[in-house]
Amino acid sequence: MPWISTARTVASRLAEDAAARDKANQPPFPEVESLRASGLLSLLIPKERGGGGADWRTAYAVIREIAAGDGSIGQLLGYHYLLSWNPRFFGTDAKTEELERAAADGGWFWGGAFNPRDPDVTLTPSDGHFLLNGRKSFATGARVADRIVAGATRTDTGDPVVVVLDPAHPGVHRPDDWDNFGQRLSASGSITFTDVPIRAEDVLGVLSDDLDPFGTLVTPAIQTVFVHFYLGIAEGALAAARDYTRTVTRPWVLSGVGTAAEDPYVLATYGELAVSAHAARALADRAADAVQRGLDRGHELTLHERGEIAATVAVAKVAATNAALDITARVLEVTGARATASELGFDRFWRNARTHTLHDPVAYKLREVGDHFLNGTHAPFTLYT
Repeated sequence: MPWISTARTVASRLAEDAAARDKANQPPFPEVESLRASGLLSLLIPKERGGGGADWRTAYAVIREIAAGDGSIGQLLGYHYLLSWNPRFFGTDAKTEELERAAADGGWFWGGAFNPRDPDVTLTPSDGHFLLNGRKSFATGARVADRIVAGATRTDTGDPVVVVLDPAHPGVHRPDDWDNFGQRLSASGSITFTDVPIRAEDVLGVLSDDLDPFGTLVTPAIQTVFVHFYLGIAEGALAAARDYTRTVTRPWVLSGVGTAAEDPYVLATYGELAVSAHAARALADRAADAVQRGLDRGHELTLHERGEIAATVAVAKVAATNAALDITARVLEVTGARATASELGFDRFWRNARTHTLHDPVAYKLREVGDHFLNGTHAPFTLYT
């Protein structure tokens, strides 16, 4: 299947009314249905299990394309891909096959309740199974998900664990409480669990300090999701601004040219922004290649190799963050005062980039990059590094 062209078609449709949907701020049920109908949700599932059989390089490229049309939906799709891979990172081969076949058959969309800074979700043994209780914020996709991956702490052992569950259970409460100024359709509100039964086989694994290096790739993999949808937002802003400048923006009275597209200052600014986007894309592709190599190594991956992958991803994360924030703010310099009209929604690109780039401080990524460059060190495994 031509995944990239499919993604571009979906992204084009999303872009048509992205500003209006951003204003309406409704849970993205129709958008998820659009992804489901396109076949993109099963892209990473092996063909023999009913999926698309694509690799992570392709998935990252698809995320970038979708984010260019709508940053929120790019985030949703990226999280879906990562969460659907959690059984591979933490579970058994048998459990992974079971879930992937069911996901392909059911067209599942995956959401998460994994915020490590909300440690109050507990998993308590009870009559041969477990009970899940507590609340998580920033549960991206959970509001519209068919399956949820959640982080919890076992009350009997104190171990941090990963579980998978069906959100249709009445003890799962998914309020529509996401109302931030950016990524408004990412369904990143809260989720509460009240005595939700979890079977022993649905506890995928433990997030221990001695986790197999392959399992710790979960963090570079999701950080690279961020890289690509940041870049997609930036590229979407550039494309929208280019179309507007060519067709609507008027030349300045002192420019001496017939169209805004001939203005030397406009051209120079677009040149700067295009260079920034090209550079960030090169580093994003490098990060995608590094993650794919690590995933291909499987359980033979070493800690040193994992550390080098994380360092490569950190470089791309910094570059994509800086490029997205700069590009989405400065496109207004080359579109003009009329482009600030609310109906056009040019501000959404910056709001989207600014909102998610606060996920984890880029200053700490810079410290990782500097420490690796100067001292050859690798950041310890956390759900942020």
